[in-house]
Order: sequence, then C-alpha cells, then structure tokens
Amino acid sequence: QVQLVESGGGLVQAGGSLRLSCAASGSTFSILNIGWYRQAPGKQREWVAGISDGGVTNYEDSVKGRFTISRDNAKNTVYLQMNSLKPEDTAVYYCNAQLSRRVAGRSNYWGQGTQVTVSS
Repeated sequence: QVQLVESGGGLVQAGGSLRLSCAASGSTFSILNIGWYRQAPGKQREWVAGISDGGVTNYEDSVKGRFTISRDNAKNTVYLQMNSLKPEDTAVYYCNAQLSRRVAGRSNYWGQGTQVTVSS
C-alpha cells in the first residue's frame, strides 16, 4: 500500500501564497512520479504539475511561473509552492503517485485532497 497525506490548504486572499505538502508512506520505493491535480466545482479534475523520479518538472500553462513543485527525499514529501494566487485557482487539490509496479493491485494512488480557496 501507498498512503498520501496532504496538508497546507486553506483560505488566502488573491495575490497570496500557500505551500501544499504531500507526504508519502508505505511502498515509497516504488514511486516514479508525483503529480498535483485540482478539481473546481462543476469541472473535471485537471493536472497541475508533476515531478519525476529523475527530477524533471512540468507545469500546466496557467500556473507556470507561479507554482513550483519540489521534493524532499529525506521526508518522502513533495511540495507545491503556490504564489500569486488567483480566484480561479480555487479548487480541491490532490496529489497522485505513479508506481513502477503494482502494489496491492494498483499502479497509482491518490491523496484525500485539500481545499484551496482564493478570495478576490
């Protein structure tokens, strides 16, 4: 099993910053990639940012230059630093781990989600 525990969400004014954390436990040695996704009310879940086991990062166009994904291997934690937040960033943010092999019959795991609300 892989467990993902998210923290850092909250309410912030436009232009402010938040730092989301995704702490992984369990079969963390099998994790290849970690991605951040978000889902706003009435919209599909969309990919926001990702980081590979090789350290390659990618960002969705609307957050490029404002968000930074990073990792702390010692803590098995991935972060999403969000700066210059906009009301349209309001969503539930989820982290997802892609595994190199199936663990308990699964090749990816999701966190529980954390609410980010940006007021205008």
